[in-house]
Amino acid sequence: MRSDIDTCIKQISRVIKGKEVELELALVCLLANGHLLLEDLPGMGKTSLSHALAEVLGFDFARIQFTSDLLPADMLGVNIFENATQSFRFHAGPIFNQLILADEINRASPKTQSALLEAMAERQVTIDGISRDLPSPFFVIASQNPLHQSGTHPLPESQLDRFNMQLSLGYPSYESEKAMLQESNVKTVLNTVINFEQLSSLQSRVNQVVVSDSVLNYILNLVTLTRESSDFPNAISPRGTKALYRSAQAAAFVKRRDFVSPEDVQFVLPAVFEHRLRGQLMSATATTYCEHLLQQVDPLAA
Repeated sequence: MRSDIDTCIKQISRVIKGKEVELELALVCLLANGHLLLEDLPGMGKTSLSHALAEVLGFDFARIQFTSDLLPADMLGVNIFENATQSFRFHAGPIFNQLILADEINRASPKTQSALLEAMAERQVTIDGISRDLPSPFFVIASQNPLHQSGTHPLPESQLDRFNMQLSLGYPSYESEKAMLQESNVKTVLNTVINFEQLSSLQSRVNQVVVSDSVLNYILNLVTLTRESSDFPNAISPRGTKALYRSAQAAAFVKRRDFVSPEDVQFVLPAVFEHRLRGQLMSATATTYCEHLLQQVDPLAA
């Protein structure tokens, strides 16, 4: 079944060209049962990536455009009184889909942004005092514009911490963009590669990937440094520690290994820690924090 992951990456690469590492990390995030934050300039392929993932996974998909006037009820749903039955009937919002693209999430008000917190953490939403389960699997991909752009509201640290990973696709290479232009008139149809049962099985197998004491100590030493050193604007929470642990397991699984190596931790750490360490600071310094962290902690000393 691990070959299905390679097939997924090849399928999505037909749409998102030259970004195999980012696509692998996106699938690692999904296998780790987390949510994904994409930060980039408009037009970089964030929406295309979300559509492609939904196609190869066979997920029900909904795109929610976050704007300044978007209300929580527009996303979650609302109870409407019906005269025929003299009772309220719940009308589900787009959140009740398996893959949600929260497009330009930081253009919405903080109140609307926070409406996602329960959905992401608990896989349920509470409306008028009644909790309703969300579909399974449930995967949120949120895109946000750089904070220096007008009309943006920075995500609070509590919400940033709900995202397992943050990625940036960046500009395509010369050859990738040339290929994209040559195929611009051709609609790319992707095949469904993994169904729900297979995905659940893969996620269960990821949890069985062995993490030795030395690698576990390495993870904890990295986390502890962020809490004890003044070099980092924000410390890593226990939720962030778990995210790194699960992501390292998923990365090892994707690389066809049954154990986690320090290299797996180092591979996923920038995507898992950048947005947590940075908080609301400008993204230009984010990678520096992760590089500094990796330089300060010796995996062999764990």
